[in-house]
Amino acid sequence: QVQLVQSGGGLVEAGGSLRLSCAASGRTFSNYVMGWFRQAPGKERAFVAAIGKIGINKYYADSVKGRVTISRDNARNTVYLQMNILKPEDTAVYYCAATRIYGRSWSGYDYWGQGTQVTVSS
Repeated sequence: QVQLVQSGGGLVEAGGSLRLSCAASGRTFSNYVMGWFRQAPGKERAFVAAIGKIGINKYYADSVKGRVTISRDNARNTVYLQMNILKPEDTAVYYCAATRIYGRSWSGYDYWGQGTQVTVSS
């Protein structure tokens, strides 16, 4: 089992920045690809970004590319999502997730954080 506890998020004006954190406990953190997803009201959970097990390979959804940076600190068992130039359409509940094999479908992830609300006002 991997337990994921998220922090960060909140309300920010358009153009602002936020950083989300996700702390893992349980099994060896570096054995997992870590991802971030988001779900807006009435929409399916969507891929935002993912990072490989040692932090070299990074993947982004086209909608956030250039504005979002995913990173991880395996010594701290934590993954981060730095979001800049936020837009109202970025408003959603954001989830971190862990998987052994990279993918962009939420169904491929085994463990999930509790979710955190990000609201971007126009």
